[in-house]
Amino acid sequence: MNFAAEVVDAAPAERLALVELARDGARREWSFGEVAERSARLAGTLAANGVARGDVVMTVIGNRPEWVLVMIACFRLGAVVLPCTEQLRTKDLRLRIEAARPSVIVADERDLGELRGLDVPVLSVPDEALYDAEPAAAAELSERDACLITFTSGTAGEPKGVLHAQRYLYGQRLQAEHWLAPRPGELVWCTAASGWSKSARNVFIAPWLQGAAALLHDARFDPHERLEVLVRERVGVLCMAPTEYRVIAKRATLGPLPHLRGMVAAGEALNPEVLRAWEEATGLRIRDGYGQTETGQLTGAPGDGEPRPGSMGPALPGVELSIEHGELLVAPASVPTFFLGYLGEQVSRGEDGAWLSDDRRAGAAWATGDQVSRDEDGWLYFQGRGDDVIVSAGYRIGPFEVESALVAHPAVAEAAAVASPDEERGSVVRAVVVLRDGFAPGPQLAGELQDHVKSVTAPYKYPRIVDFAAELPKTSSGKVKRAELRRAGS
Repeated sequence: MNFAAEVVDAAPAERLALVELARDGARREWSFGEVAERSARLAGTLAANGVARGDVVMTVIGNRPEWVLVMIACFRLGAVVLPCTEQLRTKDLRLRIEAARPSVIVADERDLGELRGLDVPVLSVPDEALYDAEPAAAAELSERDACLITFTSGTAGEPKGVLHAQRYLYGQRLQAEHWLAPRPGELVWCTAASGWSKSARNVFIAPWLQGAAALLHDARFDPHERLEVLVRERVGVLCMAPTEYRVIAKRATLGPLPHLRGMVAAGEALNPEVLRAWEEATGLRIRDGYGQTETGQLTGAPGDGEPRPGSMGPALPGVELSIEHGELLVAPASVPTFFLGYLGEQVSRGEDGAWLSDDRRAGAAWATGDQVSRDEDGWLYFQGRGDDVIVSAGYRIGPFEVESALVAHPAVAEAAAVASPDEERGSVVRAVVVLRDGFAPGPQLAGELQDHVKSVTAPYKYPRIVDFAAELPKTSSGKVKRAELRRAGS
């Protein structure tokens, strides 16, 4: 199997693959023939730079065609692609480099500053010279060959690298058919930034498997512009984070979207008033779904049925889910997109460069850490997380990352990060800080701490609320009682 050969090369050359909306306002349509030819030449360039089957290629590129072309080039070679969001800072990138050991980084020229001093060869885009090489041939791959690394948010420690196999790409057919559900020839817009799990599967992979095209909009989120683009580009299926649906409903005037046929969301539950506002304006109901970085999509309100408000849908066909003590469990063997393992734990590279791992799909039940309920028809309802991950505006943020950044400031002795309810974002990061002697709490210091976090880690992780305390509540073993802090801040 080879996704580049069987999906990209095999598509009619004239069929629309991508609609590009650049930051400077330029618009361009890309055919499958152009994507196939350019990605094959880019694969040749990667090979000329020493990238071989199984080697890791990191990307730091926005939502632009070059990101897609690098992804397809890696799939063609049998290389392993590690897409990273542009919001990551040098510290975040260094952690990923140490874990994944990339052979080369392909980065947007606007992101080169964060890569200085990281001691990995960098190819920058856009650069027409990247397409001067002879096209590379498609490697013959098996379903268990490694293809993609995405990182978790991290809970008790730093984020973990999740290694996916080639089966992950083809396994997207399940959710593409039963949840995202685009029709051949439609335009699909998944707004997730490159580097996130949802972007890896729904920006272009799932649409292409269904014969649909993908929209790439390389711009910051603007509620009014989102609605304008939906109308102007005649988008048929929309996939957004719940926060984006919430903010648009609150800050922009919703109206008819005549070409829109389906809307999906995943990551957190949507409030009833937001669901109602979108349905009243468009005549459509937002269909929710659920999955994890490790598992891929597990549930989804089906495209041919009526979604139930507050539900993340039933299990996708063939996926076996169970509930024990309120926690959602997964049978790995039933999930075509289940991961191979964590970097440095279940998976590693041998001396010959081959990835070594046990097949996690043959393992015991996978505990998701999420509390759910289920109705008599098998539809699932999210109740809360069993761990401390903060879900804010669709971003999953590990408290350890925020706390580590705060403690690096000279004024901070201890810090704890927890979720605090927020009307628009679902939750925001709230930091409770214990200061060192000689420092006084106040708005000025709170702002300084917020800026400090933004400077050392991805800006979306910074605490929007900073509270000061004389001490943190702890267990007898010294662990911070985050549940107590959450209750105090709700």
